[in-house]
Amino acid sequence: MLHVTKSFLPDIKEYISLLEEIWINGQLTNDGPLVIELERKLAEYLEVEHFLYVSNGTIALQLAIKALELTGDVITTPFSYCATTTSLIWEKCNPIFADISQISLTSERVQIERVINAETRGILTTHVYGNCADLLDQELLAADYQIPIIYDGAHAFGVKHQGKSIFNYGTISTCSFHATKIFHTIEGGALITRDSNLAEKLRGIRSFGHKGDDYFAAGINGKNSEFHAAMGLINLKHFPQIKAHRQLASELYELRLPAEIQRIAWNSENDRNYSYFPVIFSSEETLLKVLRALNSVQIFPRRYFYPALNELPYLTYQACPVAEDIAKRIVCLPLSAEISTVDIERICSIISSTL
Repeated sequence: MLHVTKSFLPDIKEYISLLEEIWINGQLTNDGPLVIELERKLAEYLEVEHFLYVSNGTIALQLAIKALELTGDVITTPFSYCATTTSLIWEKCNPIFADISQISLTSERVQIERVINAETRGILTTHVYGNCADLLDQELLAADYQIPIIYDGAHAFGVKHQGKSIFNYGTISTCSFHATKIFHTIEGGALITRDSNLAEKLRGIRSFGHKGDDYFAAGINGKNSEFHAAMGLINLKHFPQIKAHRQLASELYELRLPAEIQRIAWNSENDRNYSYFPVIFSSEETLLKVLRALNSVQIFPRRYFYPALNELPYLTYQACPVAEDIAKRIVCLPLSAEISTVDIERICSIISSTL
């Protein structure tokens, strides 16, 4: 059986060695030594200033929204995982959808400008599949309206844009370290900002709103444990090999898949992380036909991201024709640190024979 991804697991002996440290230290959570070490090492690896480790990527989004005190209309993308939208709803914001570019599949400045107005209180868009478009133009637009911009970088660990970490853009960037991600801590997420005051506020509301023994704000428990941090510390050591294997697998897909199948246009100013391999079929009918053929032999790609978020049943519909069209025709093919050449050849052969 082959799924869209397979969580990387290191040699269990590596993990046990850190479990023994936890038993010796006796601290399981609340900013334990492994959590602090992971935050430091990830900040160094990503070359970012303020890095906060949290319980998951959705909590990261909600903490970002809360710290920025966003209310009312927030512009967001219709093409992402549902957590991007639901985090806004949970924080009592009103999602305003800016359609996506046919090329980058992200909400770019030109799409955002069509819906931004004096009532807009913020922007929350996604580096979809780790891709991005005109980040500097988006930041200039946000500055013109004097509003913050949050980047959902759930898929973007290790990506660089114009030579620096993609997390160094925006007011706040977030990331997910869920077990399905290219770098994971079983469950986990992160907040990244260049603003020291904002980082201090985020640290406080991540821990119930504490500031020393006092409370300064209505916070939440967004902390993570030593057990999750241990997995992250080990996986960080293996990340170069994980990325290299996925790059080779992606290159083989490129060679073997029929040219008629559309690929995503990756930003040439980005250093990719190969977290996903999305392909776009000519029609939803063709996509479903391919899925049936693959599923029949226990191969399970994933329709990331379907449906378009503006079509979620608990929201008032806002038309986003490009996102709606792409969502019906796109699928992510299996990709992991263990996928074999034989697996990829088989997948491509089935797809070719089905078209």
